[in-house]
Amino acid sequence: MNNTEYQQNITVLYCFPDNNASCRKEVRTGPAYIFLFIVLSCVSVFTVFLNLLVIISISHFKQLHTPTNLLILSLAVADLLVGLIVMPVNIMLFIDSCWYLGKLACSIYSVVNNLSTAASVCNLIFISFDRYVAITDPLLYSSRITVCKISMCIILSWSFCLMYMIAVRHFNHLLSPSQMSIRCYGECVIYVKHSWVITNLVFSFLVPCSIIIILYSLIFKVARRQAKAVRAVTNAASHKHGDKVSPETKAAKTLSIVIFVYLACWIPFSLSSLSVESLSSSSMVWTVFIWLVYMNSTVNPLIYAIFYEWFRESVHYIVTCRIFESSPSRLILFPEHV
Repeated sequence: MNNTEYQQNITVLYCFPDNNASCRKEVRTGPAYIFLFIVLSCVSVFTVFLNLLVIISISHFKQLHTPTNLLILSLAVADLLVGLIVMPVNIMLFIDSCWYLGKLACSIYSVVNNLSTAASVCNLIFISFDRYVAITDPLLYSSRITVCKISMCIILSWSFCLMYMIAVRHFNHLLSPSQMSIRCYGECVIYVKHSWVITNLVFSFLVPCSIIIILYSLIFKVARRQAKAVRAVTNAASHKHGDKVSPETKAAKTLSIVIFVYLACWIPFSLSSLSVESLSSSSMVWTVFIWLVYMNSTVNPLIYAIFYEWFRESVHYIVTCRIFESSPSRLILFPEHV
């Protein structure tokens, strides 16, 4: 869609016609926008459904109560917030630019949006560390990484992310109160100083991603060395039974796909944010970058469905309603974790 068609499909009205301070209302009409509305709404519903399956699976089946799966559960909760709150609000603003829910709801939405993002980053860092310990020190993994320790890490990380988001909004308001003032009645645009954008980019994206990439580089270096050693010792057995990938290595490879998909989704948005003063824009390119980020929350459960046997088996129990059988939480989904 070119700029001429884009302008022709926008009818300019006012959000609150009886208020002289009302913002201009942009209602996007036309078959293209109706089609996008339907597609994006389906994506939102699909995201909620898939992440609910992950949450129910890990929460319900005791066999899945492992440290790694708890981190996946926490990541799914963050992705669920995106599909349940962030996506629907953005769809609403995409079709109708007006904000009808008031300043408090705007602030809450901004916090939830950024909280789900920050929590996802923290979860990915913990997942990377969890896989690093599992690969480099498998004999002591069960004693060093426990369900209790991971649960505490998850609680602390979510609490820290929430306090960080509230602090950023508070100090940004103190440092630039004029920019934080609402220009007109009926908008939800969070203005931030350029220095805060750079600071947030460094601490919420560059530093965490550097840690993740370094850890996974070490993981695959160790995994390659271990694979060579195993093949050298059990060369005859490998010819007889075929090369067998260890559960730890398979999990590391699967979760590395989750992480690198995350990076691919976030890099365009993070780089483009350096040239934008506000966190909301009508630019179509900006909209594409934002939805590319949101789509990451849809892709993660699909990766589990493709690579994880436990997810496929648990979904089968959930969809067929077999989880309502007696003591279903103790069902054996598979002989051993893979």
